[in-house]
Amino acid sequence: MAQRILELGRLAGPQGRPEPVDELVLFDIAVPEERPAGLDDHAVFIAGEIADRGTVFKLIDRDDIAVFHLASVVSAGAEQDFDLALQVNLDGHLNVLEALRRRASRPRYVFSSSLAAYGGAQAPRRVNDSTRQTPQTTYGMTKSIGELLVNDYTRKGFIDGRSARLSTVVVRPGKPNKATSGFVSGVIREPLNGVDYVLPVSLDVRMPVVGYRSVVEGILALHELRGDRLGDDRALNLPNISVTLSEMVDSMRRVATGWTLGDVTVDVDPLVESIVAGWPTHVGAERALQLGLPSATELDDIVRAYMDDYLE
Repeated sequence: MAQRILELGRLAGPQGRPEPVDELVLFDIAVPEERPAGLDDHAVFIAGEIADRGTVFKLIDRDDIAVFHLASVVSAGAEQDFDLALQVNLDGHLNVLEALRRRASRPRYVFSSSLAAYGGAQAPRRVNDSTRQTPQTTYGMTKSIGELLVNDYTRKGFIDGRSARLSTVVVRPGKPNKATSGFVSGVIREPLNGVDYVLPVSLDVRMPVVGYRSVVEGILALHELRGDRLGDDRALNLPNISVTLSEMVDSMRRVATGWTLGDVTVDVDPLVESIVAGWPTHVGAERALQLGLPSATELDDIVRAYMDDYLE
């Protein structure tokens, strides 16, 4: 997303007018030792803790600012460490919101939420923007609360906020994280790297997924929307596609013709499969499409994008 912002060179400022991006601050608990390709001197890297209120307030130090908040302790990690999840996902989020509240400009703000906000025994398999949220993970709970915070800080006039509710993002590069949904990327990423992969769920499990390029374009399009078009509910599902794990494996093999691929086998983990069984299989994004946000790309394009960006 940082690369894409610098390519564009301009984003809507607090007044809604396009303004040049003269600085792009990338803040995380750890930063790369070397500047990644595609990021010029406009990009500044700062390491620190989002739960450190003083650090966050120093970061948000000007009125002509926009903030994209992507940081989170993810699903399995949040289940293992409840206190850390609250510290990062709730206290950290409040630090960002309070820092923005103190600016005089009502800055634009985009928060990344998740389909994990849905759940519960009564949840339908097909959900949409109006489906009641009863999250069954600590991670999902913090996302649902985050959406409400963004709505209320916007209602009070402190920010011009928006929340992008994401389906499972694929294909995530690098090493696996503690997301329960990590297998959805692993089943493509590892075989493409020539590594055998053991899938912890059945191949017929259906998931709503979205390619990372679609996520970037969707988040940026959401940022650029006029606030009055969003109304009082600032959260929406980003467009996605619903696919089975079998279809994902078939797509990988189809796109990677001629590659030496690792094998995919199945060894069902009852705990993982029970968690996944509570997730929706379809996530409706009609509102996003009506607002003109870009539709999601298909599986073959998602696999091809990962190969182009990270393998070839």
